[in-house]
Amino acid sequence: MSFVEYGDTIKDGDTAIVFLGHESMFPVKVQHGTVTQTKYGVIRHSTDLIGKKYGSKVTCSKGGWVFILHPTPELWTMNLPHRTQILYSTDISIITMMLELKPGSIVCESGTGSGSLSHALIRTVAPTGHLYTVEFHQQRAQKAREEFREHGVEHLVTVTNQDVCKNGFGVSNIADAVFLDIPSPWEAIGHAKSALKAEGGRICSFSPCIEQVQRTCLAMEEYGFTEINTLEILLRVYNVRTISLQIPDLGKAAEDNSSSGFDSSNPSHQGSPCANLQQGTVQFKSGVPLREVVGHTGYLTFATKS
Repeated sequence: MSFVEYGDTIKDGDTAIVFLGHESMFPVKVQHGTVTQTKYGVIRHSTDLIGKKYGSKVTCSKGGWVFILHPTPELWTMNLPHRTQILYSTDISIITMMLELKPGSIVCESGTGSGSLSHALIRTVAPTGHLYTVEFHQQRAQKAREEFREHGVEHLVTVTNQDVCKNGFGVSNIADAVFLDIPSPWEAIGHAKSALKAEGGRICSFSPCIEQVQRTCLAMEEYGFTEINTLEILLRVYNVRTISLQIPDLGKAAEDNSSSGFDSSNPSHQGSPCANLQQGTVQFKSGVPLREVVGHTGYLTFATKS
């Protein structure tokens, strides 16, 4: 099992996603002789998982069933253990596009955090690219190394435990892109410029506060970056529902009734088409936004090394 290469069957030691529903799923490490409890009953790894194909429908001990999915960066983002605040797919997608990443790209990242963005970057630059990720916190750095090894991507990433604002990324003039998610990104702009290739490298800084963005933009200008722009990505989800509305009375039916001598008070005319038209309804599909939506996450500031 690897997050960058699809495997057909579930093997001992794999990380799999137990899918109970769109709003209910969780990761599990497949181990021989282990069981996993769900609301539908027990899943026995030895008999229910190992050797089965990813995507299989597995029946639990109580008669309910779940799907076992192959892990992807998107599924991992939704289910990973949170060691820090993480980036979600909405921001990750625009970061990947604006940094112009592709297979073979060299990327520097700080900080690693819970590894949500890291897994997406590794999948994008594989199989010939590389990610250099820097984490200030020693325990988080060590945990990230263990996860990358378990997920089969350790050959595509180098984890360094140091302060990027003081010591940089540990590489010079090779990176195609740099990503910063730290409290004071303006202090790392000089090191980011040193890590980027001689010309045309891209940089992105993620900051939740506009004051951080202002100081970062000033630092980018000071170090000669161009094409500086800031984006905020807001996701608005719509539900498709069936809505019923009354047909409006525009007066035409009443005019037709009077001109034709129609008497609405006559009981024999109560079932006429004109009477039904005034009281009828029409149904149609419509998109309705959710009452509660995810608001501001952070500002994304992009620039180019000239």
